[in-house]
Amino acid sequence: MNILTLNKINSISGKVTLPGSKSLSNRALLLAALAQGKTRLVNVLESDDTACMLRALAQLGVKLSSQRSYVDVQGLGGAFNVGLDRITVDLGNAGTAMRPLCAALACSEGCFVLTGEERMQERPIGPLTEALRELGLNVEYLNNPGFPPLQVWGQQPSSHEVTIDGSVSSQFVTALLMAGPLLHGLTIHVRGDLISKPYVDLTIRLMETFGAQVKRTGYSSFEVADSPYVSPETYFIEGDASGATYFAAAAAVAGEVEIFGIGSHTTQGDAGFLKVLEQMGALVEYKEDSVVVRKHRLDGIEVDMNAMPDAAMTLVPLSMFTQGPVTITNIASWRVKETDRIEAMVNEMSKLGVKVKSGKDFISLDASSRNSEEVEFATYKDHRMAMCMSLIALERRIRIQDPDCVKKTFPNYFSLLQSISH
Repeated sequence: MNILTLNKINSISGKVTLPGSKSLSNRALLLAALAQGKTRLVNVLESDDTACMLRALAQLGVKLSSQRSYVDVQGLGGAFNVGLDRITVDLGNAGTAMRPLCAALACSEGCFVLTGEERMQERPIGPLTEALRELGLNVEYLNNPGFPPLQVWGQQPSSHEVTIDGSVSSQFVTALLMAGPLLHGLTIHVRGDLISKPYVDLTIRLMETFGAQVKRTGYSSFEVADSPYVSPETYFIEGDASGATYFAAAAAVAGEVEIFGIGSHTTQGDAGFLKVLEQMGALVEYKEDSVVVRKHRLDGIEVDMNAMPDAAMTLVPLSMFTQGPVTITNIASWRVKETDRIEAMVNEMSKLGVKVKSGKDFISLDASSRNSEEVEFATYKDHRMAMCMSLIALERRIRIQDPDCVKKTFPNYFSLLQSISH
């Protein structure tokens, strides 16, 4: 196994330019494929997850031309049509590809098998597939009920109204929303408290950029009009706000950094992490196309992070540097991500002598009695575990197993961290 050693980081200073947002990249690639006309997508993230989407679209007959700074997508002007041959699409562990493609293919023409790596086959998709069945669409489980792999026979729906549980993953609602124009209109009712609400906001804004019309009643119901996707010709994908959290946290602890790619007008919910840092005491300056974060005393916090569960993970290593404990609540979705992230964090932070408490949907950390040992962290094939645990190098020399797992969303993460570390 490849192991990366990080020496103690004494201070942080410099500038960082973020790669494109994974969430925006994969959504925009799919919408461009379904739209009328050709779209140039600028600043598409180059990562394992976006590579999964690009391969899938090419398999499904979409004409793509990739350059270093952009991807040109020739839209199909509607749903996919692959004829009578069954097509097997391997989506790795890319949830932002699996869920929306499942819904889009269910109302396309053809027979499709959607599969992925072992962890993807452990990640639930039942609420989405049951909603698609409620619409009269044909989706079958090929192994375990509620989980991939799936067989999808594309057809038109018998209903245009559906109810879905919103408490497991916002990607299920996102998938239905994005399929709405292909279904010639759709009304979605959300049962329970919708998780990760900002990601649904992001989806709707992007759909509207591609000409879709969505009416909503808060987060309880959505009505997608029977209107086609139309290319905006060019769309710029802003920097990844989730990735920004690691550099922002590092600066809050040990120096100052300017982060380019997000700014005062970012559309991503994970940018809300900066407000949490401010609550804890960090100094944050918002500019048009960047943010500057500066070191300051950090207080502990108890905070509900249901709206931004990915960004919430960065608070775990940050607890090593706060005056008082850190408690993160309403994060049950961590348990169905790339790994069981609550269990993984309990395991890894305990190696540091940190007092950790956890439950179904929370984790609490008190680092006041931590040890001073050099530690080797497991990453569980989870990119965010690797990036989070790298921040412990602000306190001591550490080792990280399987650092290449960051290729899922942020291939040059460690080189960027090194560039601002002193």
